[in-house]
Amino acid sequence: MSDTPRLHRAGTTLLDRARELRPLIEREAGAAEAQGRLTDPVVDALHETGLFGVWAPVPLGGSESSPREFMAVVEELSYADPSTGWVLMATTLENSTAGAYLGDDAVERIFKGPRMPVFAGQGTRPGVAVREDGGFRLSGQWSFASGMLHSQYVHSLGAVEGTDDVRIFITPIEDAKLLGNWDVLGLRATGSIDYSIDGAYVPESQTHVFTANEPLRGGALFRLGVLDQALICHSGWALGVGRRLLDELARHARARTGRPGQIAGSDAFHTDFARTEATFRAARALVHEAWDDAERALDAGRLLDVREETMVRLALNHITSTIAEVARFVYASGGTSALRDGLIQRLFRDAQAGTAHITSGPQLLRECGRELAGLAPDQSWAVFTLE
Repeated sequence: MSDTPRLHRAGTTLLDRARELRPLIEREAGAAEAQGRLTDPVVDALHETGLFGVWAPVPLGGSESSPREFMAVVEELSYADPSTGWVLMATTLENSTAGAYLGDDAVERIFKGPRMPVFAGQGTRPGVAVREDGGFRLSGQWSFASGMLHSQYVHSLGAVEGTDDVRIFITPIEDAKLLGNWDVLGLRATGSIDYSIDGAYVPESQTHVFTANEPLRGGALFRLGVLDQALICHSGWALGVGRRLLDELARHARARTGRPGQIAGSDAFHTDFARTEATFRAARALVHEAWDDAERALDAGRLLDVREETMVRLALNHITSTIAEVARFVYASGGTSALRDGLIQRLFRDAQAGTAHITSGPQLLRECGRELAGLAPDQSWAVFTLE
């Protein structure tokens, strides 16, 4: 167990580097979408700037950014390109939790190279693991492995046969069969393909229980566990995409100032834009309020309580539904510029894909409502439900 009682704060260096990468990321976004993966110049830049290590534990050479520091980095990258932000958030979630929770032998093998290792995989629908000689044999098929085409390791959820034990299993990319079926509406450049594993041996040190929240390395950040860290990831992504949608619509409107019949001269558009801006900013404020409270809890050396867990879930659900509304408004207001291939259309498609993620589903919102209304006494959060 880590003996670091407080959150580590990395400062603004990585956020500054993320901002400096915006021109490169924007230039490469079209090519990335066309090829279904980030381009090599972007991947190399994420390595060279240390951004793949933004959340890895400090003892392993990572920056171990606090929740809101990390959220700001993901927001910045997602503003530049939603697919780039998505890949960064997914892969760094997985290398950070591996670094914090895996056994010493596994960490020595995996984190020994000159570059921060890149992980991809899926942690919601489990495969099957069978115990064998100090480890497990893992088999299954998983979907939506964001960043898989850039990864060296695979992060997979598995249920241990004959037990209630559900674990994360880390395997080399060579153990996975990549199914290559990423033909989707949005987030095309994430390469979030399906994959399968057929009986790969996984040493126990390359696994950890899914609900782990006591780190072997790193500080208070890792008391959140995998799921709560995923909530931070998706919140930061939504903030970046929502802001870019509104900014692009404003640019579109300004470019048409003085032309007859354009939205720049429409009172109705002015009113709707103001209302949408206010709605987005309010949702953004809720995200920051919820994570400000969560950071104070972690700094005090405790786990989040039930209400704090509710609020970080509610904040993500609300910002996600809000950017879906923002995207519809921007698309409807953009006219033929949104209909044709281009940035507004791509942002709209990416928003639709990102808001479909399981972490923002309707079941979670219902459970938040039960807890907030005082209808779940003595219950606590178990992933997406109260029990």
